[in-house]
Amino acid sequence: MKYLILVGDGMGDLPQEALGGRTPLRAAATPNMDRLAREGLIGLAQTIPPGKEPGSDTANMSLLGYDPALYHTGRAPIEAAAMGVELGPTDIAFRCNLVTLERQAGRTIMAHYAAGHIDSASAAVLIQALDAALGRDGLRFYPGVSYRHLLLWRDGPLNAATVPPHDRSGQAVDDVLAAGGEMTAVGGLTRASWPLLKEHPVNAQRQEQGQPPANSIWLWGQGTRPDFPTFAQRFGLSGVAVSAVDLIKGLGVLAGLKPVAVPGATGYLNTNYGGKVAAALEGLRTGDLAYVHVEAPDEASHSGELRLKLQAIEDFDRLVVGPLMQGLAGLGPHRLLLATDHFTPLSTRTHGSQPVPFLLWDSERQGPGAPGFNEAAALASGVREPQAHKLVQRLVEGF
Repeated sequence: MKYLILVGDGMGDLPQEALGGRTPLRAAATPNMDRLAREGLIGLAQTIPPGKEPGSDTANMSLLGYDPALYHTGRAPIEAAAMGVELGPTDIAFRCNLVTLERQAGRTIMAHYAAGHIDSASAAVLIQALDAALGRDGLRFYPGVSYRHLLLWRDGPLNAATVPPHDRSGQAVDDVLAAGGEMTAVGGLTRASWPLLKEHPVNAQRQEQGQPPANSIWLWGQGTRPDFPTFAQRFGLSGVAVSAVDLIKGLGVLAGLKPVAVPGATGYLNTNYGGKVAAALEGLRTGDLAYVHVEAPDEASHSGELRLKLQAIEDFDRLVVGPLMQGLAGLGPHRLLLATDHFTPLSTRTHGSQPVPFLLWDSERQGPGAPGFNEAAALASGVREPQAHKLVQRLVEGF
């Protein structure tokens, strides 16, 4: 038996007036997901446990079968695992975004939480410059993908009240930067990055080209080293994790799944969908399970643009779900878990903790079926899974 877990990050949303009261997932053309819904079992699952922040770290941890209440120690340590960065017993890992801050009417505004989705090569030059200027023994910067990077801080401020930058899109951040307690050190390091980034040739070139400068770091998602039982230990399964983002690759590493680097995988609308499909199918030929994550719907949601979210959902269905199901047909019996990890409503442009639609499908068993894969159909099914980490058990054992 082969197992596929498919995640469309941030696809869940609220009804839109522009769509006649439908959500983007319901309004988008998704014939492949809808066919699977007609043949499988759909419902709602709670991926964000009570008391946990609604993020891709906790949500995808749940969908991989790990209870965040037990295993979540922070977002950044997961990304460190993907990058092969070992955390010592007193090391605190921070997610280090490159962002664009602007001064407007005497306030500091989060103009772009991703610095215009800066390319990885340019970002690496900036992170290396930051490490040379601000790094020291016990404080090191590591380049990642696009705007997503890592800071390792020995005996760092673990309990600092950090804020995800996408939660402040278009909003003032002066209160965060000026917060006291353990945030004092975080704010100080953030401000220390400003003169170096402002004068760097990479940013001068970006501004000449009409692109937003990556003129600040933004630290958040800190935590300590986690410890997971692997899929091999739990189920006797091997497999791959396919994603553009280090967060998902890191979860795969911790779960004992091989992270696959797909050339041209960007985490946005221009990602290499075909390369992801090929990597997943190759992993399933030699192993048992593939976890395939597509970031684009979430990024479109953070931008607040309905048109882009619809495109991202339709691309996911047409370029990922359809080809993967065709490829799986030649690999023998197989089962699928399809879900969105969390809501990312266009109205808020950040993550929500609502229960998300999920779908279980088995090539050898017909499910009760539903009209389509969307929030309304999942709600109407009456099927509820209050602890989403249990879905993997249902996938492996059969629903």
